[in-house]
Amino acid sequence: MKPLQPVAPGTRIALGVSFFVLFVTVWAAATFGGFVEPLFLADPVKMLRSGWTLLTEMGFAHDIGMTVWRVVGGFVIAALIALPLGVAMGAYKPIEAFFEPFVSFARYLPASAFIPLLILWAGIGEAQKLAVIFIGSFFQLVLMIAVTVGNTRRDLVEAAYTLGVKDTGLIRRVLIPGAAPEIAETLRMVLGWAWTYVIVAELIGASSGIGHMITDSQALLATDQIIFGIIVIGLIGLVSDFAFKWANRRLFPWAQLGR
Repeated sequence: MKPLQPVAPGTRIALGVSFFVLFVTVWAAATFGGFVEPLFLADPVKMLRSGWTLLTEMGFAHDIGMTVWRVVGGFVIAALIALPLGVAMGAYKPIEAFFEPFVSFARYLPASAFIPLLILWAGIGEAQKLAVIFIGSFFQLVLMIAVTVGNTRRDLVEAAYTLGVKDTGLIRRVLIPGAAPEIAETLRMVLGWAWTYVIVAELIGASSGIGHMITDSQALLATDQIIFGIIVIGLIGLVSDFAFKWANRRLFPWAQLGR
């Protein structure tokens, strides 16, 4: 094992799976061994049984679908607006100078702090939850995309101008293609953050969703259901993360060299 040395795909999978096995083993030992009270931490078997009951008898599949829809909806809206604005900020310094102070200010504002105002403005319907995800994702995306585009290699820019490329052609043929792999990675990372925002939004004023189920389970001290909900979030996030990585490898194979 050496710093920055690539790992074979089979080894990477084995190491990743081994951590989950170790985690579940420690969890089972702590609960079945009586080291932790069931009130505070349910054992894996009870968690799975409760999860099956939630899915087959309590309509939890609908809650999962609602949460996924909210994440995708809010994130897509944020990405569609953030992409052109971020590219414009990265390409044109006057635009960056105009927007960056506010964007840098806004990205430090916790999205959860806006929930009371958003409930007042938009009610407790879907618009409020989409707005929370939008606020939590948009400003991060804009700044990260702007930085990525602005870091385009200057030798490529100079070479393009030497070949007679105009400003719009430079953006379309050099800046965007050069930054596309990193922008895709940025989208992948911020999508993970969007999941934290939707759960917070669903904890307050929601009648459906994974966060709503977790809130109801908390009132009943049902740690098995709470843990199952958290694990479902993690599994969906893991699947989406792998999907993003697979798409990035297909779309930008040159960016994977040396990884």
